[in-house]
Amino acid sequence: MKDIFILGIESSCDETAAAVVKNGREVLSSIINTQIDIHKKYGGVVPEIASRRHIETVNAVIEEALERADMDFSDITAIAVTYGPGLVGALLVGVSTAKALAYALKKPLVNVNHIKGHICANYVAHPELEPPFTCLVASGGHSHIVYAKDYVDYEIMGMTRDDAAGEAFDKIARVLGLGYPGGPKIDSLASEGDPHAVEFPRVKMSDDSLDFSFSGVKTAVINHIHKLDQRGEEYSKADIAASFQNSVTDALCSHTIEAALRKNTKIITLAGGVAANSQLRSKMKNVAEEKGINVLFPPPVLCTDNAVMIASAGYFEYVNGTRADMRLNAEASLSL
Repeated sequence: MKDIFILGIESSCDETAAAVVKNGREVLSSIINTQIDIHKKYGGVVPEIASRRHIETVNAVIEEALERADMDFSDITAIAVTYGPGLVGALLVGVSTAKALAYALKKPLVNVNHIKGHICANYVAHPELEPPFTCLVASGGHSHIVYAKDYVDYEIMGMTRDDAAGEAFDKIARVLGLGYPGGPKIDSLASEGDPHAVEFPRVKMSDDSLDFSFSGVKTAVINHIHKLDQRGEEYSKADIAASFQNSVTDALCSHTIEAALRKNTKIITLAGGVAANSQLRSKMKNVAEEKGINVLFPPPVLCTDNAVMIASAGYFEYVNGTRADMRLNAEASLSL
């Protein structure tokens, strides 16, 4: 079978990324231009600034990805691009660039769902992985439990009804004065605290749903801090961070493992920025393995937004016959 080389382009939020991936699993290059330092002063991503920065860097990022792979455009089989979900202005930069390249080079254009991309990062990290399996996709914008039926067919078994897990992490980090991005800072500080110092709530839906809700624990933490501040009482930020993180990871683990048991899958994968959380990884692995379920997760660099995952997902969509035309547009609220 002839090798397939996919050029992936990702610009859904504040990372401008391009990568070349061979046959969906072998990374030939990966370039990520992050905007964290730019948005840090604002405490979060400013969409207009992110879009402008993507415009300034996207061409150079693509050129470097090809150079690192020791390839030129003629070697590329197809171009894959994130078209949603995400920030619409940021998405438009990647989509417009991919469309221009596909048109000029007469290459197939493959549209990729960002959430599917996160799931496919596991195929790169674990080349032996094959569907079916259960995947937890947890990031700043998404908290999904997904049953991967095959490489392109997915079933949502649970999702957040309000805040995403990563969004809650960022909010609590701001309240604690830790800055942006909140996830890694909470994870680091929590390692110094007592996860049982404060028993924050774990929400379990009454209708036997596997959906999440993180607004309650977020509000509980904020109210707890405000009460302590009003009383003038000293408190340990590490204990609060650890207790909050323990509540969130408990919910993520219990719901995901229940989903795997319902589908009788023996593999759970993690994906998305929150999948880099050290407690989530260790807790999921320990609890799942007690039930005979193996847990896999990508390295941290493939948990946050990157183009490797888009190129990998693009490969599986390409071989399945997915093609986009010049009418492709950004879809900020795209569902899985």
